[in-house]
Amino acid sequence: MTSVGSTTVVGTSRGPVEYQVRGRGRPVLVLHGSPGGIDAAEAMSRFLPEDRFVSVLLSRPGYLGTELGDRCTPDDQADLYAALLDELGIEKVGVLAWSGGGPSAFRFAAKYPDRVTSLVALACLSGPWVDPASDLSTRLFQSTRVGDWLMRKLVARQPLQVIRGAVASESSLTGEDLEAEIQQIASDESKKQFVLDLALTASRVGRRRDGWRNDCLQFAKSHTLGLDVIAAPTLLVQGSADSDVVPANSDRAHQDIVDSELLTLDLGTHFAFYTHPSLQLAQAKAIEYLLRS
Repeated sequence: MTSVGSTTVVGTSRGPVEYQVRGRGRPVLVLHGSPGGIDAAEAMSRFLPEDRFVSVLLSRPGYLGTELGDRCTPDDQADLYAALLDELGIEKVGVLAWSGGGPSAFRFAAKYPDRVTSLVALACLSGPWVDPASDLSTRLFQSTRVGDWLMRKLVARQPLQVIRGAVASESSLTGEDLEAEIQQIASDESKKQFVLDLALTASRVGRRRDGWRNDCLQFAKSHTLGLDVIAAPTLLVQGSADSDVVPANSDRAHQDIVDSELLTLDLGTHFAFYTHPSLQLAQAKAIEYLLRS
């Protein structure tokens, strides 16, 4: 299961933030989705070789050890990232963002062009998003403390059921395609572990509640992300069957970011970068981008 060991809460010019630094080499700022936290960022970063990259993991405002405070908008959070890097003495970073980490990642790249060497955006939001009406099962498991307890039990005792629920809820796959995706994840230990670990970070209550509620409020608005002024080389990775952050988000970013490349993974879910049959190609390309100077 996801474990990030000891983390540190450091004060910055934009308030406190929970973070951890791992590895050695090229610095990469890892921005988790919604919900999430530093544990989700850790799972995201595992494909990065620790002898080639320094992963700067953090909890975005309102998640786990980072209080929400006045860091609500994508702009506010971009300023927080810059302040954290100042505290760590890191001048420039590559940025790895997923899903709900996208708006603040795009703003960071737009506002601080001299600090971003490259951007890898995995199924990242680039426009308004409204939380869809959840079914009873989703509300139980993600929006109650009892659900948290039940999810931990299911991950330990019925992992296939967790994988099935995750894939069904994060994709438009049906029938044989859905079953094939579930089975190929369940039969691969690293893919299976990734999905199970992410399931444990998907709670919308407790220490993730404020972050989730704020993200929902912010994502429903039309923020100006400044995609057209992003100068960093940008890799956009998108699953074609992603029903959470639909492909139009990556299409929009690719159209507006001048130096961008769009990699679409056929029949890929919201987890495609980590679970798709072509994940080795996608991850190798991401590493190539993140090594750019």
